[in-house]
Amino acid sequence: MNRLFAELKRRNVVRAAVLYVGAIWALAQGIAQLGPTIGAPEWVTRGFLVAAGIGFPFWIAFAWYFELTPSGLKRESDVESAGSDTRRTRRTLDFAIFGVLSIAVVLLLADRLVGRRGADAASDAAIPQKSIAVLPLLNESGDPQQDYFSDGLSEELISALAQVETLKVIGRGSSFRFRGKDQVDTAAIGAKLGVATLLEGSVRKQGDTVRIVASLVKASDGSTLWSQTYDRQLKDVFAMQAEIATAVASALKAKLLGGAPESADKPPGGNLDAYYALLQGRFHAARRNRDDHFQAVAFYRRAIELDPAYSMAYARLANAQQWFVDWVATGEERRSIAPEARANAEKALALDPRSAVAMGVLGINQSWSQFDLRAGEATLKKAVALDPGNPETLYQLADVTGCLGRLDESVVMMRKVLAMEPLNAQFHFNMGQFLLGLGRLDEAEAELRQAIDLQPSAAGFHLILAQAYIKHARFQEALAAARAETDPATRRAALAMADFAAGNVAAGEAELAETIRLDGESNAFYIAEIYALRGDADNAFAWADKSYAIGDPGVAIIYEDPIFAPALRGDPRLAALAKRLNVPDPRDVPDPWAAHATPTAAPAGAR
Repeated sequence: MNRLFAELKRRNVVRAAVLYVGAIWALAQGIAQLGPTIGAPEWVTRGFLVAAGIGFPFWIAFAWYFELTPSGLKRESDVESAGSDTRRTRRTLDFAIFGVLSIAVVLLLADRLVGRRGADAASDAAIPQKSIAVLPLLNESGDPQQDYFSDGLSEELISALAQVETLKVIGRGSSFRFRGKDQVDTAAIGAKLGVATLLEGSVRKQGDTVRIVASLVKASDGSTLWSQTYDRQLKDVFAMQAEIATAVASALKAKLLGGAPESADKPPGGNLDAYYALLQGRFHAARRNRDDHFQAVAFYRRAIELDPAYSMAYARLANAQQWFVDWVATGEERRSIAPEARANAEKALALDPRSAVAMGVLGINQSWSQFDLRAGEATLKKAVALDPGNPETLYQLADVTGCLGRLDESVVMMRKVLAMEPLNAQFHFNMGQFLLGLGRLDEAEAELRQAIDLQPSAAGFHLILAQAYIKHARFQEALAAARAETDPATRRAALAMADFAAGNVAAGEAELAETIRLDGESNAFYIAEIYALRGDADNAFAWADKSYAIGDPGVAIIYEDPIFAPALRGDPRLAALAKRLNVPDPRDVPDPWAAHATPTAAPAGAR
């Protein structure tokens, strides 16, 4: 081996190899950096490296047999090993190696320095200058019970700024993630939210007076663009909100739509107690759990009692009730509350036909409680037209569109939603659901993981991730995801699916029995999915029928769901179910799973 290496050195093969690698490295960097400028496709660099790899053995063979001398190219056997030609060749190769390595290092440094600056510039260019996030106003009253007021004013400012033409405004679900951050890194917040400016400040409510300190800052460096302190009587709080929104629009040179923005939450009779009750209802409703839901409903009813013509109070009450029906209620609760939610939405619209909140909740009631998704779609389109800057309403339309079998459209809508709410866990989860329904497994997994990273304790997130792993035949990961599910009922269903898919039949049977015993009257569609996964079509459709009968909204998502419809696509009962739901016939909806050879379940006993 030593003799071989010595011979390679004597023949300058080692120098030739280093020269070749260095030259290829320098050329590859040059091609990669210049390629985008001249419009060359990405594969050009990869093709060059493949060709260079193929050429390397030929170069080594050439270096073994030949040497480049001042007299020209000669066979190695014709050159004296101790002669001047050989020494000159070695010096020439050394200089050439030093030269190409120097060029490669310069190109590497240029790529790191210039490329980084270019990326930063591109990032800055991607963020529109007329873009803003309203950070939660700090409650400086000294009373935590007043948090509802500062949060309410923050949300009102978001709504008011959404009326400013050409201004990108980030929604509450993302901007409120920075609540209570003592050390505010404005550049990091701006980058995460995709905005150039931040509105921050504080609220102090004492007696009949309120002080708001508001500052508009440039996200990139934290410099103040505008700042103002407002001391007003509480009765002037609505005018003060309009003043702040108008001042911000002026500072950003953005055009207001119409006149000064008006508060959508303002009671028609100007009753401040009704307004405070509405804000308290919103505060509790935002927590999205059973106990806070009932507190929110009580506050909304109090607002209506104080001002019976308060359209927004009816709309918020309907919205809270529909959320409860869709996510928390038992079958009996659904039967009693869903009609009341619809009546409250219709009352809100009768009082204010331009209420986007009421129009939106009527649309989701039509979709999930009445199972009339076509009517729901038409209503939600009206709601979006009334308030295009509301990400919640656009998401609802995306969801109904997906249930009508047009998941590609849903994904396009959700990209717009996520531009307004980039850190909203629920919306990343919904995007993951739609992508999973389309069979785009890797993209779906990425969105679902981001949702879980943003909100690890959210119910249902791990169930859908487990389904994604099942479709990918990654059964152990499906089991791990199912075990991590936070909601007990959802965890039971997720474990049953994952165990059956992994071939753990005994465990799956036990979990299915528990799911039927504990959740059969509330989450019947979970059971239909489990039977579909097992290939038991009779029981799958029986439980789907029960899901329809008890008003379980899960049955409406047959085209979003990756388990039920794909397993039963050829069964005529699927078309009959689609007809009952007033959604397209499965024969008219492309099957995204037709091209997938991924097994749904493993053989019994597989690990």
